[in-house]
Amino acid sequence: MDRLTLPPAEWRHREGLDRLVEVLGDARFVGGSVRDTLLGIPVSDIDLATPLPPERVLELLRAAQIRAVPTGIEHGTITVVLESGPVEVTTLRRDVSTDGRRATVAFTDDWREDAARRDFTINALYADPRTGAIYDYFGGLADLEARHVRFIGDPLQRIAEDHLRILRFFRFLARFGDRADPEGLDACVARSKDLMALSRERIRDELLKLLVAKDAVRVVRMMLERGVFEPVLPEIVSADRLAQLAQREREAGIAPHPLRRLAALLPENAQLADQIGARLKLSNAERKRLIAAVAQPQGAAKPLAYRLGIDSALDQLLLSDRPIAEVAEIESWQAPRLPLTGGALVARGLAKGPEVARALRAVEDRWIQEGFPGEDRVVQLADDVVAQALRASISDQAASGSSGRA
Repeated sequence: MDRLTLPPAEWRHREGLDRLVEVLGDARFVGGSVRDTLLGIPVSDIDLATPLPPERVLELLRAAQIRAVPTGIEHGTITVVLESGPVEVTTLRRDVSTDGRRATVAFTDDWREDAARRDFTINALYADPRTGAIYDYFGGLADLEARHVRFIGDPLQRIAEDHLRILRFFRFLARFGDRADPEGLDACVARSKDLMALSRERIRDELLKLLVAKDAVRVVRMMLERGVFEPVLPEIVSADRLAQLAQREREAGIAPHPLRRLAALLPENAQLADQIGARLKLSNAERKRLIAAVAQPQGAAKPLAYRLGIDSALDQLLLSDRPIAEVAEIESWQAPRLPLTGGALVARGLAKGPEVARALRAVEDRWIQEGFPGEDRVVQLADDVVAQALRASISDQAASGSSGRA
């Protein structure tokens, strides 16, 4: 890549960023913001690296009355809260010891030493905030131009330092890579059982990011062929439904969703989906969505969306072979509210309690079946349902009375 300076980008003009750099004095942009700007894609997170010790960083920020939160000060990381958004400032580090899950670090003033502890060459690019000059210690610019995902140094050593780098390798390959480094790929496959030592939260976060990357289907197929999922998600055996889903999402113009894509990799089994959701530490709402997504859609699109919610209905329709037109039918649809209350049924003569709830459900069912008609029709439906309920009640009372006399 022949660009040796960081090109102009909107994020570089965020309010308060120039002043932060001025206060720190010695700092460089690092990682994703540099990589993504060179690729011409939007930047979400801004990270600054500095040789200043974290205590000195805090001292300078407080003196400048810039709000700072020591979110990971033991690892040298301080979150600076600007009006335009947070910026993470981290002191240059080197690893003292690692166990595959966490690292003990020491601070350094050596930029190359800090770059050497990072995972991939494309993530070890630094840029001077003032001049835009790029510092590349391990060939990251060439790898970025070639869309080559490559570990820094010995892949097995990098993985031993942090087992999550196995999943990160595949995620970055799905997002940026046209070509996997053969040595890195072999190392990830050889050490895939190391994933079992990681927290399920870390696995979940990387997996869900991977599944929505632009080249997720190809990379997931690669992972399945190499047995990478077996230690932590042996239930995933095929990427065929994921490929079909990705195609239907493109046809419908719907953005991929990680839970929908996860559902595409699972058997159509609600109990198993719930178990996997629990294993990955999904929230209750996320587990509910995952469970709904593995089921086949029942009924027309709008009644489905009314009962399940728009998101779950879209999941089911996209994961099925139903016409894509049904997706467009509900994508921006606002589900109506039933213009009827239990009190209105009581006013019509029903006794408070379970009878009202049953009648309300009966009216709602007919309202849905008729395509959500307006209030005038709902009044007619309510009158009809209440009349039926009252007749049934009178009939039951008469039958009870006859039985008592007998």
